[in-house]
Amino acid sequence: MDGSAYFDAASAAPLHPVARQALAAALDDGWADPGKLYSQARRARQLLEAARATAAEVIGVRAEELTFTPSGTDANRRAVSGLLRGRRRAGSVFVHSAVEHSSILHSAAAHEAAGLPVRVVPVDREGRVLVEAFAAARPDAAAAAVMSANHEVGTLQPIAQLAGLCDGVPLLVDAAQSLGRAPVPDGWSVLTGSAHKWGGPAGVGLLAVRANVRYDGEEPPAVSVPLAVAAAASLRAATEEAAAEADRLAPLVDRIRATVAATVPDVEVVGSPTERLPHLVTFSCLYVDGEALLHALDRRGFAVSSGSSCTSSTLRPSHVLEAMGVLSHGNIRVSLNRSTTLADVDRFLAELPVVVADLRAEAGVVGL
Repeated sequence: MDGSAYFDAASAAPLHPVARQALAAALDDGWADPGKLYSQARRARQLLEAARATAAEVIGVRAEELTFTPSGTDANRRAVSGLLRGRRRAGSVFVHSAVEHSSILHSAAAHEAAGLPVRVVPVDREGRVLVEAFAAARPDAAAAAVMSANHEVGTLQPIAQLAGLCDGVPLLVDAAQSLGRAPVPDGWSVLTGSAHKWGGPAGVGLLAVRANVRYDGEEPPAVSVPLAVAAAASLRAATEEAAAEADRLAPLVDRIRATVAATVPDVEVVGSPTERLPHLVTFSCLYVDGEALLHALDRRGFAVSSGSSCTSSTLRPSHVLEAMGVLSHGNIRVSLNRSTTLADVDRFLAELPVVVADLRAEAGVVGL
């Protein structure tokens, strides 16, 4: 509809103009199989290696330490298995935070199903890992995983502080939500990302493994050369624009946080109000079904997420909000993008209280 506002960049950001341009150019020169020896293949291989060098430079590693994968989920799965295999002489305990992405949780579940130990580190009500609990879980661990920023509430994790406690235990950092939006954290051993989160094309993830890490991973399948080129170009562009975009979007998120709390009864705005991603805010409305709220907002031209972004189809409560101990009913995640305007936000804030009130009335909840 005209005037619609896309508020779900945390799931997939709109394609960055630089990605579109790079993709179009690479389609002409990067269509051949880069593993072959003829001239067209050599050109494709040059493009792929240049893309890898670009992404590696942004992240701060050598090109040979970075690999493109078919997705961020695939990168996480490979990272966990590669670390645990590489560290099997050091032990078998896998430590992860309670608010990791489902791809990490699924890998942990498979590890546990094989009879191997997993330790889950709790978080506080803002979604931040409890540092003392992490320190207590770490000593005999084979590997640990803590995301750089939470995908549901935006809270930034103290990665450098946690890395300082690792004492030789490799730390896997899922940076899918923060790459291209916040500085790359210090102290990680393995880092993963997903191109469509920063405005690159879907179908490309990245996996960076520092050379000094004991890692026994499988080689990922080949990715499309044009997609890899577009992913790397957009990562560099988004990173260069990140500070200016943060300055623009953070006040809009502050506006949402304050206005929702003031205008919608029985609402809880969750996540850290300060140590957070600049573009993301989540709140939960009591007495409202999250899916119904999502559809009602969609009819008014607002694309948002409800509940866990990776388990919304299951209609189960968000494991992130449950781990935080906050309200999970009627949950909405708003994540802004480079085209979001103040007018978009103000229209959303004007219509949200009406939508919530209507849904509560339909449910027979009155007098709020």
